[in-house]
Amino acid sequence: MKSARNEHLVLLLGGTGRTGGRVLKQLLDRGVHVRAIVRSAGRLPEGVAGHPGLTLTEAAVLSLSREEMLGQVRGCDAVVSCLGHTTDLKGIFGAPRELVAPMVERACAAAVALRPTEPIKIILMSSVSVHRSGGFDARRGGAERAVTGLLRALVPPAKDNQDAADFLLEYVGQDSPFFQWVAVRCDTLRDGDVTEYVLHEGIVSSLARPDDTNMANVAHFMCDLVTEPKVWDAWQGKLPVIVNAPKA
Repeated sequence: MKSARNEHLVLLLGGTGRTGGRVLKQLLDRGVHVRAIVRSAGRLPEGVAGHPGLTLTEAAVLSLSREEMLGQVRGCDAVVSCLGHTTDLKGIFGAPRELVAPMVERACAAAVALRPTEPIKIILMSSVSVHRSGGFDARRGGAERAVTGLLRALVPPAKDNQDAADFLLEYVGQDSPFFQWVAVRCDTLRDGDVTEYVLHEGIVSSLARPDDTNMANVAHFMCDLVTEPKVWDAWQGKLPVIVNAPKA
């Protein structure tokens, strides 16, 4: 794994989650300096507390004022969001019903307000429940689009993820000189180490027969988006789908 240059500074949101914790550890392993906003430092992955490359803020991300958010983003070359709703009933149907979309909007607004000389990378962990129109997700037929539409109507996290993607696609587009973005769509998340994985620009599996995506692979790709310019250039402004490579 390649080491990052020391000037990388990343604001990480959701760094105590199952995937976010892996992103945090892999960024630190690459020599990236990380600012992490977490609800509880006690939930950090094992071995990262006290790391010299880690700066912690204990807070609910949506509770930060505009000035506090600007302070967190200032000086960063990337904002990585692994925010998500927990999978129990309280996490799915309880507050906050909107988490990912408002945080993406706030991160983009902070980048515009700061007017950096180089665009800030906004890297969002998303889901294959998110549909992209325009032929990119042609694999998903009318019946499956109806199912995902029903999910967005009934399940708040599905709508939250779609709203975040729609904000980037429809409102932001590719026009901002102050930030660029990638939304990484994952299929069924699994434990396990980093393995070979495949990236697709559109949906490749049906809802009835989903693919597996190791959380460690998601973390690896998101870290590559931070540290590897060629990877960023290949996927900037897109919603890649990441799945484990088929076993030989």
